[in-house]
Amino acid sequence: MSYSVHPLSASTWNDFAELVERNNGIYGGCWCISYHPECGNRDLNYRDVKEERVKTGRAHAALVFDDEGRAQGWCQYGSPHELSNIKHKREYDKDPPPFPEWRITCIFVDKNHRSQGVARTALEGALSQIAQAGGGLVEAIPEVTDGRVAQGRFLFSATVELFEQYGFRRGRPVGKHAWIVSKVVDPD
Repeated sequence: MSYSVHPLSASTWNDFAELVERNNGIYGGCWCISYHPECGNRDLNYRDVKEERVKTGRAHAALVFDDEGRAQGWCQYGSPHELSNIKHKREYDKDPPPFPEWRITCIFVDKNHRSQGVARTALEGALSQIAQAGGGLVEAIPEVTDGRVAQGRFLFSATVELFEQYGFRRGRPVGKHAWIVSKVVDPD
């Protein structure tokens, strides 16, 4: 199968929403809002928050489409201000790395399209969109899977091994299997 990548925007919102709804709101209703500052506010409708962020340019992702034009996954990225809620924050803050221009926080693939290259395509798309936006230091907190079995549905931040294939380097661990990885992306 071949894939194409488009930025998450007002014009691709309906495709993104259909993918999320097809997958039970992502993890029971997250709507990929967990890393945004609004997460945890029980009075908010996460779908509405995400839509408003997308339509005002305050949420970014590389949205992956299959050859039939249906969205099958994405890679969320943004500034640390947009994505201020990070995994393992307490450990991260003990010895924070250099402040990045960009964070990659979430890679999601439709359950029927896993292990088919969607995550890889999404990461490539996000890195390309970051380069087009001026590049800079990019960080992520994925998990190491070498030597262990990890269920794909729990790897919402992808794997260290995938990031390393794209030139990211390990900084330090911040959890049992989680590492800070980073890379400087040149501007396009």
